[in-house]
Amino acid sequence: MKSAVETLNPTRVRLTVEVPFEELKPSLDAAYKKINQQVSVPGFRKGKVPARIIDQRFGRGAVLEEAIQDALPKFYTDAVNEGELKVLGQPEVDIAEFNDGEQLTFTAEVDVRPEIELPAYDGIEVTVDAVEVTDEDVDKSIEQLRGRFATVNTVERAAADGDVVVLDLEARVDGEVLEDGVAKGVTYTIGSGELLDGVDEAVIGLEAGGSATFTSELKGGSAAGRSAEITVNVTTVQERELPELDDEFAQLASEFDTMEELRADSRRRLEQMKQYDQATDAQQKVLDALLDLVEIPLPEKLLEEEIKTRKHNLEHHQLGQMGLDLDGYLKIQNKTHEEYDAEVEAEAKKGIKTQFVLDELVAKEQLSVSQEELTEHLMRRAASSGMSPDQFAQAIVEGGQVPMLVGEVARGKALATVVEAAKVVDTNGVEVDLDEDDEEEAAEAVAAENASQAVAAEAEEGSAAEEAPEAEAGPAEDAEAKG
Repeated sequence: MKSAVETLNPTRVRLTVEVPFEELKPSLDAAYKKINQQVSVPGFRKGKVPARIIDQRFGRGAVLEEAIQDALPKFYTDAVNEGELKVLGQPEVDIAEFNDGEQLTFTAEVDVRPEIELPAYDGIEVTVDAVEVTDEDVDKSIEQLRGRFATVNTVERAAADGDVVVLDLEARVDGEVLEDGVAKGVTYTIGSGELLDGVDEAVIGLEAGGSATFTSELKGGSAAGRSAEITVNVTTVQERELPELDDEFAQLASEFDTMEELRADSRRRLEQMKQYDQATDAQQKVLDALLDLVEIPLPEKLLEEEIKTRKHNLEHHQLGQMGLDLDGYLKIQNKTHEEYDAEVEAEAKKGIKTQFVLDELVAKEQLSVSQEELTEHLMRRAASSGMSPDQFAQAIVEGGQVPMLVGEVARGKALATVVEAAKVVDTNGVEVDLDEDDEEEAAEAVAAENASQAVAAEAEEGSAAEEAPEAEAGPAEDAEAKG
């Protein structure tokens, strides 16, 4: 086999592959064997039909077509490896020339990763918020904990701010009750903001059995984003009673004996959360600064696929779970379709660029992923997915997504390497020394969040080359005409 590579542009090549006929013999033998198992010919046992009879009854062209479709993936992969190409996606294959008994010539156009010149990244400097936990932060945290231990008592009075009410709701649009616009027995804390805008004003002052009507924009359902007339009936009014903030509460709500110990623990937890948020912010800002230093041509077909994937994930998965369609979502976001398209395209470009740059860093720094690192990452991903580690691991293995997880960890390590070389300063002018565990975990999260959705797993080494290319024109017609 001979192959030649022609560079069409920085992100696309054309392979020309020439295969001597004798190198097709294993595929021809396999084609006869496969056809033998599929056909029945009178006078011959199944699987024992001679090749000449198959040629006579079914045509030599059918055999050649089967043989070439079997051989193409191997010769394409060999050509990719010979050219040391980093291919992306499926190739467009065309059988340029083929006569029975003669050389097979085909071309394959495919996207490739562009060559990337990584900049010096040790001069990057970013500013992040300082980690500061105030007494007010601790008070708010304690109040949230206190609220979880509140008791409610039914009262015979008008509803007031902070009360818990049980409501029946009915939504009408253009005078018609929506099919999904009726809800009964909804428990709601007045002032929490967890229901429709205007509901607080409508129910405050109503006793059990009272009703009111107000107008509000629906947040979800079949009429999301539209204005509706809402009728609300109050069936129960309950008063929340909060426990006293004393040592007895500390013992009830935690493993601590005193409020002093509980407040100290709350402060420590808040500091940890803000330190993690600080690390995440640093990772994101360093990544953005790094991307600004690199110019990368993006493969057109890959960008098209990335945009398509992002739109599909949002419109058919995320919005569906929220009970929204695209028009309703855009109305809530106060965006036009043009603004939405531009936003998705910008995110897609950043995703591909992020993946290319971090993968290049992985190669340059010769970063590897240990079994322990992979296991820790798997545990975190399982926790965020709501699955047990065993269930998540099984799903990953069965879905062939282990290389994708390895890639996520490696890219996270690459980003952490850049952050370590960068200068991170907080808003007080103090240089920040990020916690190593927070830095690594945040780096993995930021790298995964910003990476390409369409090619996260596809671009792992060798995976694209192993996919079977499909010819634009089948060779059977040529073989029958010329053979």
